[in-house]
Amino acid sequence: MLKLDSKYWNNRYLDKTHRWDIGYPSPAITNYFDKISDKTVRILIPGCGNAYEGEYLHQKGFTNITLLDISKETKKLFLARVPTFNCFEVGDFFEIEGEFDYIIEQTFFCALNPKLRTKYAQKIKALLAKNGKLVGLMFEAELYKDHPPFGGNKLEYQKIFEPYFSSIEMNITSESIKERLGRELFIEISNK
Repeated sequence: MLKLDSKYWNNRYLDKTHRWDIGYPSPAITNYFDKISDKTVRILIPGCGNAYEGEYLHQKGFTNITLLDISKETKKLFLARVPTFNCFEVGDFFEIEGEFDYIIEQTFFCALNPKLRTKYAQKIKALLAKNGKLVGLMFEAELYKDHPPFGGNKLEYQKIFEPYFSSIEMNITSESIKERLGRELFIEISNK
């Protein structure tokens, strides 16, 4: 298994070999947040990469967005596009502190070593406020075993989250990009 550290991810962004980056915000996620009127909700986007969803939410007037990535290159690239943004942290997801109303999952889960998935669920639980939600997309497809993106399926994911959350919704979305249609789950996992 590759060492998926900051050096690995910096290199992926420098040589532009992050194939699952679609180059714009995911419609399933933007449509979800278009329905939220409270622009002060606390939002975290871990493993945000190019953070197109963060840029979209910022442009829509959301005022409390934290972007997080282990790669310093992602911050540099993002701030070149969105210089008015003020909360992009470079660091390890498992070390971040805080409390959030929404955590957006957009290709971070599939980028982590699958051995860390239970730890991911535990950390999400710790970071979500009461009634907070993990929302976003996960692959409903077996992808790679030796490098990201790592895939999986709904049944596997449910087993990971069920010990920590009372409400788990995962359904194939019709709002996927063409190349992923039928292979993405929209998730809404609630911390109650």
